[in-house]
Amino acid sequence: MIFSDFFKALSQTGDPRFRRVLFLGLGLTIALLVASYAAVLVLVQWLVGPDASLPLIGPVTWLDDLLSFTSVLLMMGLSVFLMVPVASAITSLFLEDVADAVEQRHYPHLPAAQKTAFWDGLRDTINFLGVLFLANILALVLYLIFAPFAVFIFWGLNGFLLGREYFTLVAARRLGIAEARKMRRTHIWSIWAAGVLMAMPLSIPLLNLVVPILGAATFTHLFHRLAQTEVRAA
Repeated sequence: MIFSDFFKALSQTGDPRFRRVLFLGLGLTIALLVASYAAVLVLVQWLVGPDASLPLIGPVTWLDDLLSFTSVLLMMGLSVFLMVPVASAITSLFLEDVADAVEQRHYPHLPAAQKTAFWDGLRDTINFLGVLFLANILALVLYLIFAPFAVFIFWGLNGFLLGREYFTLVAARRLGIAEARKMRRTHIWSIWAAGVLMAMPLSIPLLNLVVPILGAATFTHLFHRLAQTEVRAA
Protein backbone atom coordinates (compact mmCIF):
# COMPACT_ATOMS: atom_id res chain seq x y z
CA MET A 1 0.00 0.00 0.00
CA ILE A 2 2.90 2.37 0.67
CA PHE A 3 4.05 1.84 -2.90
CA SER A 4 0.58 2.82 -4.15
CA ASP A 5 0.90 6.08 -2.20
CA PHE A 6 4.26 6.75 -3.86
CA PHE A 7 3.01 5.96 -7.37
CA LYS A 8 0.01 8.25 -6.86
CA ALA A 9 2.46 11.01 -5.94
CA LEU A 10 4.64 10.20 -8.95
CA SER A 11 1.68 10.24 -11.32
CA GLN A 12 0.91 13.84 -10.41
CA THR A 13 4.23 15.27 -11.57
CA GLY A 14 2.51 16.40 -14.76
CA ASP A 15 0.02 18.55 -12.82
CA PRO A 16 0.99 22.24 -13.42
CA ARG A 17 0.45 23.11 -9.72
CA PHE A 18 2.51 20.16 -8.58
CA ARG A 19 5.18 20.69 -11.24
CA ARG A 20 5.64 24.32 -10.17
CA VAL A 21 6.33 23.29 -6.58
CA LEU A 22 8.52 20.41 -7.77
CA PHE A 23 10.73 22.73 -9.84
CA LEU A 24 10.88 25.35 -7.09
CA GLY A 25 11.86 22.67 -4.60
CA LEU A 26 14.40 21.21 -7.02
CA GLY A 27 15.99 24.60 -7.61
CA LEU A 28 16.16 25.41 -3.92
CA THR A 29 17.54 21.95 -3.13
CA ILE A 30 20.39 22.45 -5.62
CA ALA A 31 21.02 25.95 -4.25
CA LEU A 32 21.21 24.63 -0.68
CA LEU A 33 23.57 21.84 -1.71
CA VAL A 34 25.85 24.29 -3.54
CA ALA A 35 25.79 26.68 -0.57
CA SER A 36 26.55 23.82 1.84
CA TYR A 37 29.41 22.60 -0.31
CA ALA A 38 30.81 26.12 -0.68
CA ALA A 39 30.71 26.44 3.11
CA VAL A 40 32.66 23.16 3.39
CA LEU A 41 35.36 24.47 1.03
CA VAL A 42 35.61 27.78 2.91
CA LEU A 43 35.77 25.95 6.25
CA VAL A 44 38.52 23.61 5.02
CA GLN A 45 40.53 26.54 3.70
CA TRP A 46 40.04 28.46 6.96
CA LEU A 47 41.01 25.52 9.19
CA VAL A 48 43.98 24.27 7.19
CA GLY A 49 45.14 27.56 5.69
CA PRO A 50 45.96 28.70 2.14
CA ASP A 51 47.60 25.33 1.38
CA ALA A 52 44.38 23.38 2.11
CA SER A 53 43.62 20.49 -0.20
CA LEU A 54 40.87 17.96 -0.79
CA PRO A 55 41.01 14.49 -2.41
CA LEU A 56 40.49 14.60 -6.19
CA ILE A 57 40.57 18.41 -6.12
CA GLY A 58 43.98 19.25 -4.65
CA PRO A 59 44.69 22.76 -3.29
CA VAL A 60 41.46 24.52 -2.30
CA THR A 61 40.72 27.85 -3.96
CA TRP A 62 37.08 27.64 -3.04
CA LEU A 63 35.46 29.70 -5.82
CA ASP A 64 37.39 28.01 -8.64
CA ASP A 65 36.87 24.59 -7.10
CA LEU A 66 33.17 25.24 -6.59
CA LEU A 67 32.80 25.76 -10.34
CA SER A 68 34.97 22.83 -11.44
CA PHE A 69 33.65 19.59 -12.92
CA THR A 70 35.47 17.48 -10.33
CA SER A 71 33.90 19.57 -7.60
CA VAL A 72 30.44 18.85 -8.98
CA LEU A 73 31.14 15.12 -8.77
CA LEU A 74 32.38 15.46 -5.20
CA MET A 75 29.34 17.53 -4.27
CA MET A 76 27.09 14.80 -5.65
CA GLY A 77 28.84 12.36 -3.33
CA LEU A 78 28.47 14.67 -0.33
CA SER A 79 24.78 15.06 -1.17
CA VAL A 80 24.27 11.55 0.25
CA PHE A 81 24.90 13.07 3.69
CA LEU A 82 23.72 16.63 3.08
CA MET A 83 20.35 15.66 1.61
CA VAL A 84 18.85 14.49 4.90
CA PRO A 85 18.78 17.95 6.52
CA VAL A 86 18.08 19.54 3.13
CA ALA A 87 15.10 17.23 2.63
CA SER A 88 13.79 18.25 6.03
CA ALA A 89 14.13 21.96 5.25
CA ILE A 90 12.54 21.68 1.80
CA THR A 91 9.66 19.63 3.16
CA SER A 92 8.92 22.23 5.81
CA LEU A 93 8.93 25.02 3.22
CA PHE A 94 6.79 23.39 0.55
CA LEU A 95 4.69 20.78 2.32
CA GLU A 96 1.48 22.81 2.47
CA ASP A 97 1.70 23.67 -1.25
CA VAL A 98 2.34 20.04 -2.16
CA ALA A 99 -0.40 18.73 0.14
CA ASP A 100 -2.88 21.29 -1.23
CA ALA A 101 -2.13 20.22 -4.82
CA VAL A 102 -2.52 16.53 -3.91
CA GLU A 103 -5.78 17.10 -2.03
CA GLN A 104 -7.31 19.27 -4.76
CA ARG A 105 -6.78 16.48 -7.26
CA HIS A 106 -7.40 13.33 -5.19
CA TYR A 107 -9.54 14.51 -2.26
CA PRO A 108 -11.58 17.46 -3.62
CA HIS A 109 -14.46 16.78 -1.20
CA LEU A 110 -12.40 17.85 1.81
CA PRO A 111 -12.67 21.35 3.32
CA ALA A 112 -9.63 23.60 3.29
CA ALA A 113 -6.93 22.51 5.73
CA GLN A 114 -5.83 24.77 8.55
CA LYS A 115 -2.61 26.67 7.95
CA THR A 116 0.35 26.31 10.26
CA ALA A 117 1.50 29.59 11.80
CA PHE A 118 4.84 30.68 10.31
CA TRP A 119 6.66 31.00 13.64
CA ASP A 120 5.30 27.69 14.89
CA GLY A 121 6.50 26.00 11.71
CA LEU A 122 9.91 27.68 11.92
CA ARG A 123 10.33 26.65 15.56
CA ASP A 124 9.41 23.04 14.82
CA THR A 125 11.76 22.97 11.81
CA ILE A 126 14.72 24.28 13.83
CA ASN A 127 14.01 21.82 16.66
CA PHE A 128 13.78 18.90 14.25
CA LEU A 129 16.98 19.88 12.42
CA GLY A 130 18.75 19.89 15.78
CA VAL A 131 17.48 16.38 16.53
CA LEU A 132 18.42 15.25 13.01
CA PHE A 133 21.99 16.54 13.23
CA LEU A 134 22.53 15.18 16.74
CA ALA A 135 21.13 11.74 15.87
CA ASN A 136 23.32 11.44 12.77
CA ILE A 137 26.44 12.60 14.61
CA LEU A 138 25.85 9.99 17.31
CA ALA A 139 25.16 7.39 14.61
CA LEU A 140 28.68 7.92 13.21
CA VAL A 141 29.89 5.68 16.05
CA LEU A 142 27.53 2.92 14.91
CA TYR A 143 28.61 3.41 11.29
CA LEU A 144 32.23 2.78 12.33
CA ILE A 145 31.51 -0.16 14.64
CA PHE A 146 29.09 -1.87 12.25
CA ALA A 147 30.60 -0.68 8.96
CA PRO A 148 29.07 -3.44 6.78
CA PHE A 149 25.62 -2.41 7.99
CA ALA A 150 26.20 1.36 7.92
CA VAL A 151 23.85 1.97 5.00
CA PHE A 152 21.05 0.05 6.71
CA ILE A 153 21.58 2.00 9.93
CA PHE A 154 21.47 5.21 7.87
CA TRP A 155 18.20 4.18 6.19
CA GLY A 156 16.60 2.99 9.42
CA LEU A 157 17.55 6.03 11.50
CA ASN A 158 16.74 8.69 8.93
CA GLY A 159 13.68 6.81 7.72
CA PHE A 160 12.33 6.94 11.25
CA LEU A 161 13.14 10.63 11.73
CA LEU A 162 11.97 11.82 8.31
CA GLY A 163 8.83 9.68 8.41
CA ARG A 164 8.03 11.10 11.84
CA GLU A 165 8.40 14.67 10.57
CA TYR A 166 6.67 14.20 7.19
CA PHE A 167 3.65 12.51 8.72
CA THR A 168 3.30 14.94 11.62
CA LEU A 169 3.40 17.97 9.33
CA VAL A 170 0.81 16.48 6.97
CA ALA A 171 -1.53 15.21 9.70
CA ALA A 172 -1.34 18.43 11.76
CA ARG A 173 -2.96 20.32 8.87
CA ARG A 174 -6.12 18.28 9.36
CA LEU A 175 -6.05 17.15 12.98
CA GLY A 176 -3.92 19.61 14.92
CA ILE A 177 -0.56 18.73 16.41
CA ALA A 178 -1.82 16.74 19.42
CA GLU A 179 -4.05 14.42 17.36
CA ALA A 180 -1.37 14.16 14.67
CA ARG A 181 1.10 12.83 17.23
CA LYS A 182 -1.49 10.41 18.59
CA MET A 183 -2.20 9.07 15.10
CA ARG A 184 1.53 8.84 14.43
CA ARG A 185 2.02 6.64 17.49
CA THR A 186 -0.82 4.38 16.36
CA HIS A 187 0.65 3.84 12.89
CA ILE A 188 4.34 4.14 13.74
CA TRP A 189 5.41 1.01 11.79
CA SER A 190 3.71 2.06 8.56
CA ILE A 191 5.12 5.56 8.92
CA TRP A 192 8.61 4.23 9.62
CA ALA A 193 8.44 1.94 6.58
CA ALA A 194 7.37 4.85 4.37
CA GLY A 195 10.17 6.96 5.82
CA VAL A 196 12.73 4.28 4.98
CA LEU A 197 11.45 4.20 1.41
CA MET A 198 12.09 7.96 1.29
CA ALA A 199 15.51 7.69 2.97
CA MET A 200 16.79 5.02 0.56
CA PRO A 201 16.83 7.22 -2.59
CA LEU A 202 18.30 10.07 -0.51
CA SER A 203 21.54 8.05 -0.63
CA ILE A 204 21.53 8.05 -4.46
CA PRO A 205 23.01 11.20 -6.08
CA LEU A 206 20.68 13.07 -8.50
CA LEU A 207 17.70 10.88 -7.62
CA ASN A 208 17.82 12.35 -4.11
CA LEU A 209 17.04 15.82 -5.50
CA VAL A 210 13.37 15.01 -6.13
CA VAL A 211 12.76 13.06 -2.91
CA PRO A 212 11.70 15.97 -0.64
CA ILE A 213 8.73 16.99 -2.80
CA LEU A 214 7.68 13.45 -3.76
CA GLY A 215 8.03 12.47 -0.12
CA ALA A 216 5.64 15.23 0.97
CA ALA A 217 3.09 14.07 -1.62
CA THR A 218 3.52 10.40 -0.66
CA PHE A 219 2.89 11.12 3.02
CA THR A 220 -0.18 13.16 2.13
CA HIS A 221 -1.64 10.05 0.48
CA LEU A 222 -0.46 7.89 3.38
CA PHE A 223 -2.21 10.12 5.92
CA HIS A 224 -5.52 10.04 4.06
CA ARG A 225 -5.34 6.28 3.55
CA LEU A 226 -4.69 5.67 7.25
CA ALA A 227 -7.41 8.15 8.23
CA GLN A 228 -9.93 6.32 6.03
CA THR A 229 -8.85 3.02 7.61
CA GLU A 230 -9.56 4.42 11.08
CA VAL A 231 -12.98 5.67 9.97
CA ARG A 232 -13.92 2.26 8.58
CA ALA A 233 -12.67 0.54 11.75
CA ALA A 234 -14.66 2.86 14.06
